Amino acid sequence: MFDRRQILWTMGAAMVASSVAGCASGQSAPRSVRVQRGDFNDIAFADWTDAEPEYLLYPGDEIEVATPTATELTRTIRVGPDGRIALPLIGQAMAADRTISELEYDLSTAYASQLVRPIVEVTLKTAGPMKVWVDGEVRTPGVYDMPGDIDAYQAIIQAGGFLPTARPQQVALIRRGPGSVRMMRVVDLRQRRGEVIALRRGDVLYVPRSTLGELANFFTQVKAALPVGFNYTINGQYQRF
Repeated sequence: MFDRRQILWTMGAAMVASSVAGCASGQSAPRSVRVQRGDFNDIAFADWTDAEPEYLLYPGDEIEVATPTATELTRTIRVGPDGRIALPLIGQAMAADRTISELEYDLSTAYASQLVRPIVEVTLKTAGPMKVWVDGEVRTPGVYDMPGDIDAYQAIIQAGGFLPTARPQQVALIRRGPGSVRMMRVVDLRQRRGEVIALRRGDVLYVPRSTLGELANFFTQVKAALPVGFNYTINGQYQRF
């Protein structure tokens, strides 16, 4: 379990990384999404979509790395806490934050100096734990491993429930969308009238005290001091936001 300031810091870092990366590549910033009661004037969020992005490998995932032209090198291996895997002949390779096809390309390239026909096929065998961030006006904010399919309200319960100062009808759900852009939408999580929102790995739920302007103020105040990058470590463990 991690303290609230640490979680907010990492949330802000990811937001800044997304904006800076877009500028560095010459791409225009994603359009800001419109929200109810609270504008994020200088924070770029992409338009919300429920489209499922291509799967990115994650620490804890179990994968098979097959080499059809050299079957003795085939391994079933788990992605380590630092996001890497270790393979014969080529040593360590970064797997986390890669799609299956990207990792196949990286490994094929690495094996090119070792094999005459460096063909690599990667298969996801077992997905690792689904981590969700819950912060704001909840009793025990932190990063949680969610057991199986879980919705946003159940995640709030996992975090101890709403504090009396919370606004459950105006919770910010922040999600990585296609192309690794950051999307945000406002969800109503009141127990009887709330929405049923299925969560995905890496989702962030932020429960404001008053309005969503509180979240905008946080990012505005700290973004100048934050490093760039989606990847970071907590207590030596690789985390991907």
